Amino acid sequence: MATQSASIPSTAPSLGLAALLIRLRALVALFIVLVFFSTLAPNFLSIGSLLIMAKHIAIIAMLGIGMTYVILTGGIDLSVGSIAGLSGMVAGALILHGLTIVPLGLVIYPSVPMVVLIAVLLGGLIGLANGTLVTRLGVAPFIATLGMLYVARGAALLLSDGATFPNLVGSPDYGNQGFPWLGAGRMLGVPVPVLIVLMLALAAAFVAARTPFGRYVYAVGGNARAALLSGVRVGGVTRAVYVISGMCAGLVGLLVASDLVSAHPASGQTFELSAIAAVVLGGASLAGGRGTIGGTMVGACVIGTLGDGMVMMGVSEFWQMVIKGTVIVAAVVFDQLQARFGGRES
Repeated sequence: MATQSASIPSTAPSLGLAALLIRLRALVALFIVLVFFSTLAPNFLSIGSLLIMAKHIAIIAMLGIGMTYVILTGGIDLSVGSIAGLSGMVAGALILHGLTIVPLGLVIYPSVPMVVLIAVLLGGLIGLANGTLVTRLGVAPFIATLGMLYVARGAALLLSDGATFPNLVGSPDYGNQGFPWLGAGRMLGVPVPVLIVLMLALAAAFVAARTPFGRYVYAVGGNARAALLSGVRVGGVTRAVYVISGMCAGLVGLLVASDLVSAHPASGQTFELSAIAAVVLGGASLAGGRGTIGGTMVGACVIGTLGDGMVMMGVSEFWQMVIKGTVIVAAVVFDQLQARFGGRES
């Protein structure tokens, strides 16, 4: 007697398409955002608007590059916005008031390259403090960097008693002119911050993909215990990624102060949320071990384009907060979905 087996439709193709769309969510979101705002917002794609947007994207991407390394290890850095604010204030203080050496009674006005170096190193030192709290004292990354958020913001306020350092153009008498060029200058018509972030992204992508340190970062995020047993210095790698994140934040603070030609202690508020959203939207896992610099760059484009597009459309600042918060939650949800689909395919 012949038997006929019933055929059950396979859901594999649909699951495969859904997984692909989730992996490419940043590109899909960027396409949707560009089409939406170019249709509804006047002059959205004009040269002037695109250049301004590129500078804003560069700021998010710079923070995102450092945040990517931290998240790849399974950590988080909530202090980057405050570090940016503090580094900008330090730069402003050095340009306006110089560095006072009390025992000698001298006031030294550093050159702009020296100001940049000092501010970036300051960011790296705060990042090292974060990494030390996490590795040496066993403090959870969320708590350690949340505490440092308040420490850095308070230090920025104390530096000027809550006031702004204005008119950071320098003086020919002190040889510290040229600071505004960092944030507002252009080379071959391209804003300097955009060129800086492109070079930084290329270097960071190379390190992550082609060097032993990059492999150690992924290994620590994938399984810290296994990495330790394999000879990876987990504590050193963890501290290094927080230093990288802090230095990126310090550079961002400089560029923001340079662009505005002033430094305000509240500068950089909520920057950390945009950076985290860009990283997760770009495909990184908050659990660590998965993510790329390229994905973060695309995620930064989405967050920056969304913010500027809403401003051009006259969307209320309150609604902007609601929408950006929704995007962050959605990014985390898609991260969980990607992990779930990845588990089904394995």
